[in-house]
Formats: sequence, C-alpha cells, structure tokens
Amino acid sequence: MQRWSDLNDVPAGFGPSAVTIGNFDGVHRGHQAVLGRLAETAHAQGLSAVAITFDPHPLAVLQPDRAPAVLTTLEHRLDLLAECGLDAVLVMEFTRSLATWSPQRFVDEVLVAALDARLVVVGHDMRFGHRNSGDVGTLRELGEHRDFAVDVVDDLGAPDDGHPSGRRWSSTWVRTLITEGDVETAGEVLGRPHRVTGVVVHGDHRGRELGYPTANLSQDSVGLVPADGVYAGWLVRLDEPQDAVDRRLPAAVSIGTNPTFDGHERRVEAYVLDRTDLELYGERVAVELVRRLRPTLRFDGIGPLVEQMKADVDECRAVLRTAAAAS
Repeated sequence: MQRWSDLNDVPAGFGPSAVTIGNFDGVHRGHQAVLGRLAETAHAQGLSAVAITFDPHPLAVLQPDRAPAVLTTLEHRLDLLAECGLDAVLVMEFTRSLATWSPQRFVDEVLVAALDARLVVVGHDMRFGHRNSGDVGTLRELGEHRDFAVDVVDDLGAPDDGHPSGRRWSSTWVRTLITEGDVETAGEVLGRPHRVTGVVVHGDHRGRELGYPTANLSQDSVGLVPADGVYAGWLVRLDEPQDAVDRRLPAAVSIGTNPTFDGHERRVEAYVLDRTDLELYGERVAVELVRRLRPTLRFDGIGPLVEQMKADVDECRAVLRTAAAAS
C-alpha cells in the first residue's frame, strides 16, 4: 500500500481511483467492512482504492477541549488500513489553513486533480469544507460536473456487520468501553485488542524488588488508557522484527497510581510473565489489553500485595492461554 503524507507525494498521473474519506481512528470492524467493500468495488471496476484521512483529528485543532481521545497511533492506523486491501492512503495534515478550504477547492485539488476520482464513497452524515459547509448533496452536485459518482453508505457497515448486542460498531462506543475498563468487548468491536503505545521508562523499581519487574510506559504514550485495574494482555516490542520470537510477549498489566505505596502519578506498567531477563528501557512498545481481571486495590502491606500479584499472574496466564487458542 502506498502511503502519502502530502498532496505533493501523490504521483503525477495517479488514478483513476475510488476514494473514501474519514478519520478511521481505531479502524474498527465497521471501518474494515466499508473499506473492504470499497477495495472490492474499486478493483472490480479497474480503479485504485484510496482512503483519505487526517492527522491530527480536526477537533484537536479547531476545538481541543472537544477532541476525542485517540485510539491508535498514526503508524498503527496506517498498518491497519493496509490490511483492508487499499492501494493507497493519503494522510492530510489538518491545519487551520486546510479548515478554510471551500468544498469546491477540496474536491478540485484533492479528489479530481490529485487522485482522479471516479467514485467517492462516504457516510450519509459526511461534512467537509469551510465550517462543514459541504455535505453529500454538495459532493453529488460537484461530482456531476467532474465525472465522479457518489456512493452513500452507512459508514459503520452494513446491517449484518453489527455487534451481537445489536449495537453499531463505532469509535465512540469503543472509547466508552475502554473508559469503563471493558477492553474485552472493545476488542470485539475493534477486531483485535486495544493497545496503548509508548517508550519504556524507568519507574520506582518496586516491581523488580518484589519479583515482578515491570515495563513502565512514558506519560506521553498514545492510545486511550482504560480504567484503573489489572489486565491480562500482551507486550509488543515494536522495534523487533515481525517474526522475532520475543516480539509479542504475554503480560500482566497494571494501570493506576499504586495506592499501596501512596502513589499519585497514573501509570501503565506491564510485567512480562515469567521473564526477569528483559532490558526494555528506551524501547517502543505497545501494551495490548485483552481482559480486565480486577480493579485497583489498596493492600495492607507488601505480603498481601505479593500474594495477590501471584494470583493475578496465574489468572492472566489462563486468560491468555484461552485467548491464544481462540485466535
């Protein structure tokens, strides 16, 4: 899949193409269904399948206090989009300048001049251009004069792509589930475990002293951090080759402030099961969260804490064994 970070990166003469537009944060199963159908339709018609996405999220620039929490890093989002069968993704940096573009300018410079779009697939509530002045009607009207068709779909997927609960796949629902600590259901909506990505930094080293050394993620990690508690999950070493034996490791993950030690800073830290030999400081890692085992508790001393940590690790091992067998 080709990846372009600027309009100027699009090769001259690219196209003709079928294009969809969206933020695609999380690339959940609804996104996957729509993108997969776009790719299938495009290839059947001899078109290149292209997604246009934005970074950062428009609200992060225009109304930061209303911007949704980010689910995926841009790098991970692009990897997930590639898995949907797309031929290319154009990442447009969202700036206040871009926000002033009229719908006609966006269509003319991006869809027509750069991508030679013949089909544009959007959701029914799609808005674009200065002050969201463009909608599906605007897009269809412009398309009539610029030789592209507009296909309006439910941007969360077809009716048979819904969750067994009856709810629709959506990034908003994923954020709600993660905030509540229900990473298991969030994983069902995403089609994979939710992850938090960051660099491993030094902590208080208490885990090592207790026999459970942990990898502490930096405070600027990316990915919505779920409710405090202990989770079963995986630690993915992003700098290791895809086929490396130690790239994806089973882990018990603690999220919270360490109340037993009167901590105040909220942290994400992962203990790789049965491993005390890893030196991960400075590495980029992703912590993937499979299931919440329990809420954060305050223990009356180190003895009860270590006893609970042992029980957590045993439960974590059982959960991950089941998850691995089901995948």
